Amino acid sequence: MSNRTLKLLLNYLIKGILFLVPLAGALLLIFWIVATIDSALNLSWLIRDDMGKPLYIPGLGIVIMVIILIFAGIVVTNFITEPIYNRLYKLLNRVPLFNTLYSSIKDFTEAFVGDEKKFNEPVLVVVNETGLRKIGFLTQHDLRKINLPEDVIVYFPYSYSFAGQVVVVNAKHVTPLNMSATDAMKLVVSGGVSGLEHGEEDPAIHI
Repeated sequence: MSNRTLKLLLNYLIKGILFLVPLAGALLLIFWIVATIDSALNLSWLIRDDMGKPLYIPGLGIVIMVIILIFAGIVVTNFITEPIYNRLYKLLNRVPLFNTLYSSIKDFTEAFVGDEKKFNEPVLVVVNETGLRKIGFLTQHDLRKINLPEDVIVYFPYSYSFAGQVVVVNAKHVTPLNMSATDAMKLVVSGGVSGLEHGEEDPAIHI
């Protein structure tokens, strides 16, 4: 086999990896999440076959989850008034440990799917005097309640992770980024290799 043929096969191999690995990874992650939810809510412990063994019905758990979410949305929208909701929220906040977990998960969920999305202001933050800058999301504009009138809160997501870091920084070091929140998140989470595909290249900047 000639060197040219080997290089051609190697090129095909690399292109195959670049195409299939991200696709397979994304599909496997989605499949794992769906399978986990489906298994947890499948009610196989309640439904039995003719032999009396637990019966697993594929997709039943997902259907049950969707029904529960829709039912909860109907109840909250039509039957739970704001005073009742506020009273229930205050009651939950009195439970040790649970209040911290509940509030954190609630705020994080609302940041993505609520009426007032929080991660929609990508910014560039000057980190030190050497000019090092980081991409983050402005989540709090006004910190006067904690005696920090000149500061803001910026959330820095980590690359290849769902975790992140919350930082209080002086507002003068924060500059809005001229890009969508989706592209900014993609740019950070991907380690800087995605998110600029649709942007226009600045001819004055070449690295």
